[in-house]
Amino acid sequence: MDVPIQLSLPLPRSMDTRIYLQLTVKSKAVVLFLTTASAEEATSPTPLGSFVYALPDRYNPTQPLSTPLCTVEPTLEFTTRLAKLITRRTQLPTYVGNSVSFASTGLGGTVEEEMEAFKQVAELVLSRLKSANATPNGAQS
Repeated sequence: MDVPIQLSLPLPRSMDTRIYLQLTVKSKAVVLFLTTASAEEATSPTPLGSFVYALPDRYNPTQPLSTPLCTVEPTLEFTTRLAKLITRRTQLPTYVGNSVSFASTGLGGTVEEEMEAFKQVAELVLSRLKSANATPNGAQS
């Protein structure tokens, strides 16, 4: 599946803001970009945010390695955790770009709100990866 999948889901505890995702599964890598936008911001550009590369550790497959390629502090932890999760589940190198903002959530981006959004994004992305049979070296399961 080299064609990008574009999805959106509501930002938890937010009135009109959505998280937009673009997921591309290549034969040897996964590429994911995330951002948020409300109805009035939909046409304006958003900043890049953080961009993280994660890859499987051959010696410890449960602990992927990661390196930030571009860092924006408010989005770095979310991006790194998501990249490592996808890598751990698929055993494929993963690139994740994230500019999700939690400023429009009910409490302005508490840990609980961020964790709820992380869970929703992870479930959606992993379900799409499972349906795309994303496995190491492009092997179909």
